[in-house]
Amino acid sequence: MHFFVSRAARISRKPFIWLRALFVLLVLLQNTGLQQTLAQTPVASSVQRSSLQGTNPPTTLADLERLALEGNPTLAQAEAAIRAAEGRRVQAGLMPNPIIGYAGEELAFRAIGEKSEHLGFIEQTFPLGGKLSKSRAIVALEKNQTEQDAAAQKQRILNAVRVLFYQALGAQELVEVRTQLAKLARDAVKTTSELFNVGQADRPDAAQIRIEAERAELDLIMAENERDQVWQELGAVIGNPFLKPTRLMGELDKGLPVLNQEELLTNLLSNSPELKRAKVGVERAKASLTRAKAEVAPDLFVRGGLGYNRELLEKEIPNARRTGPEASVEVGLRIPLWNRNQGGIATANAEMDMAEREVRRVELLLRARFASSYRTYLNALRVATQYEKQIVPQAQSAYDLYRTNFRAMAAAYPQVLIAQRTLFQVRVEYVQALVNTWQNAVLLRGYLLNGALDAPGGMTMEGGNPANADDRE
Repeated sequence: MHFFVSRAARISRKPFIWLRALFVLLVLLQNTGLQQTLAQTPVASSVQRSSLQGTNPPTTLADLERLALEGNPTLAQAEAAIRAAEGRRVQAGLMPNPIIGYAGEELAFRAIGEKSEHLGFIEQTFPLGGKLSKSRAIVALEKNQTEQDAAAQKQRILNAVRVLFYQALGAQELVEVRTQLAKLARDAVKTTSELFNVGQADRPDAAQIRIEAERAELDLIMAENERDQVWQELGAVIGNPFLKPTRLMGELDKGLPVLNQEELLTNLLSNSPELKRAKVGVERAKASLTRAKAEVAPDLFVRGGLGYNRELLEKEIPNARRTGPEASVEVGLRIPLWNRNQGGIATANAEMDMAEREVRRVELLLRARFASSYRTYLNALRVATQYEKQIVPQAQSAYDLYRTNFRAMAAAYPQVLIAQRTLFQVRVEYVQALVNTWQNAVLLRGYLLNGALDAPGGMTMEGGNPANADDRE
C-alpha cells in the first residue's frame, strides 16, 4: 500500500510514522484473528462451533437415521405392501366356496302338490392338479420380492440421510468459514475508512477492500441459503417438512473411507436387493409356468341333494303312496379337449425367459453404475488428499508470507486480501471434496441405491426427487 504525505496538510514526519504504525497494528490484529479462525475452522474441529442458535446438544447421524426410519412414509408403504402380499398368499390357497340351493321340478299349475319334486342341494368344486398349492407358491415368491423391495427402500432412506448429512455438515462448515471471513472483511473496511480519512490509505486500496467485503457478504448469504436448502431436503426425507437447521456433530476430514474395489463389487453382486429381487423373479416365473401347466388338469365337480317327491308310485291304485324322500348325486369333470391352456403356457414360458434376462440386465446395470460411482469416489478422494497435503498448506504458506511482508512494509494490504481470499477459496474446495468423498462412499456401501421418496417397488414419481443425487445434479 502506498503511503504519502499530503502537500496541503504538510503532515509532519513523526505523526505520519505513528499513523502508519497504527494502521499496521490494526491490520495485524485482524490478521491474527484470521489466523486463529483458519486454525479453528470446522474442518479441524470435532464439535462444530456453528452460528446456529440453540443450546441443544449437536445432532448426530444416528439421530437423523432413527427419525427417517420412523417418519419416512415410503418405508410404511413397503411394510404395508408385505402385508398385502401375505394376504394374497393366504387367499390364493383357499378352496372355492360351496353352493347351497333349492331345486323344484314338475310344478304343475293345475295340481302343484300332486307331482312336484322339491330338492335341497349342495355343490362343491375341487381344484385338481395341485392348483391351490401352486398358486400359493407364486404369491409367496411375490411376497419375497416385496420384502426385497422393502429392504431396498430402507437402504435408500439410510443412503439419502447419510448423503444429506455430509452435505449439511459441509454446508455448516462453509457457513462458519464465510461468517468469519465476512466479519474480518467488515473490520478491514472500517479500519481502512478511518485511515483513508486521515490520508494514510489510498482510494484504490479502500475501494478494493470494500469490494472484498461485499463479495464476502454475498458468499455468506449463498452459503446460508445452501445450508437451508439441504436441511429442507433432509426434512423431506425424514418426513418432517418443518425440520429446522441445528448443529451437527461430525468430522469431515477424519477417517476418510478407503474402499476396496473388488470387495465392494463382490458385496454388491451378492447382496444387492435389486439383484435379489430379479433372481426371485426367475423363481416366480418358474412357479407360474408350473401353475399354467397344472391348469390342464380338470376340476372335479360334485353335487348332492336331499328332497321330497310327491308323485304317486302307482297311479291306478286308490290311496297309493307317494314317492317320498329321495336323494340326488352329480359328479363331473371338464374335459380339456380343445382348451389345454396352450396360450397360458406359452405366456409363462416367455415370462420366464424375460425374468432370466432381467437378472442379467440388472447385474450389468449394477456393474456400470458401480464403475461410474467408484471412479467418482476415487477422484473425490484424490482431490481431498491433494488439497489436504499440498494445496491447503501452500495457500496457507502464501498467505503467511504476504502477511509477513506486509508487517515489514514490503507488500500492500490488497495483496494480503488476495492471498486471504485464495486461502478461503481453497478451504471451500477442500470441504467440497471431502463431502463428495463421503457421499460416494455412502452410495458404494449402500448398493448404489438412492431415491428415498420414490414409491417402493420401482415406481418413479413425476418431477425431481430431492433425495436422489441424480435429480440434484
